[in-house]
Amino acid sequence: MKVGFIGLGGMGSGMAHNLLAAGYELVVHDINRQSGRPFEEAGAQWADTVADLGRQADIVFTSLPGPVQMQEVGLGDAGLLTTMRPGSAWFDLTTNSPAVVREVHAACVARGVELFDAPVSGGPKGARTGKLAIYIGGNEDAFDEYKSVLDAIGDQILYVGEIGAGNTAKLVHNCASITIRLAIAEVFTMGVKAGVEPGPLWHAIRQGAIGRSRTFDRISDRYLQGAFEPASFALELANKDLRLALELADQLDVSMRCAQVAQADFTEALERGWGRRDSQSPLELVNERANVSIKLSAEEVQEILDRG
Repeated sequence: MKVGFIGLGGMGSGMAHNLLAAGYELVVHDINRQSGRPFEEAGAQWADTVADLGRQADIVFTSLPGPVQMQEVGLGDAGLLTTMRPGSAWFDLTTNSPAVVREVHAACVARGVELFDAPVSGGPKGARTGKLAIYIGGNEDAFDEYKSVLDAIGDQILYVGEIGAGNTAKLVHNCASITIRLAIAEVFTMGVKAGVEPGPLWHAIRQGAIGRSRTFDRISDRYLQGAFEPASFALELANKDLRLALELADQLDVSMRCAQVAQADFTEALERGWGRRDSQSPLELVNERANVSIKLSAEEVQEILDRG
């Protein structure tokens, strides 16, 4: 089976390397020619165009910034669907709009190509180590044929439902993550302003009923240390995910007041030019408004984590 991979950025490069390591014959493409060099050196082939890659591959993975790029790669004048063979499969790993995925799926059906929306969760580190959740939407019987390939890039391969269901699950996950962290920043700021030192406060809330599920651990490496560069998940990308979640909610007439508050902080942070900082950087705005400074060292954070 020949595997094609388009999009060799922070997420895509790790997943593509794992496909090579698993022994798959790999052909790659990216808008940045230099991104393909390490893969060629490791034994992959380079495709000069998207259409060339689609012509060669039995299964294609795309890891792209968002819906616009996915549509262009798939449906453009020299896109995948101009060359992909009937009976081949396309797994879009992009965090995408369910509506866009369904639109592209209809075009794929007409060409005899099986499209799956397959957004991933785990960040660049998970992409490198294979510790990724992959949320799958699409035809379940067809999915079963390709699951072994997905096992090379993720450890939680989760079939969610029909086309669009994968991205619905991913948007629910990311929207929850964003809004929960904002709530944590607010109450944490209150506790510090009330006179409790950040380290003992964080340790205390980690041992409570919610804290024991490790809800509060996700703020340890960024927010608590004031370490937002380089980003593990850039604010501009997280903002795209939040926007897509709110668009989906609007389509379904679902009130999202908590998420809208988080979006307002994201907007303010973006207006400050923080787009390439980590997605936890808007939490700093909560501290600013309360005139509170919170910064633990990496050693202090690790000492608290070591306590259990």
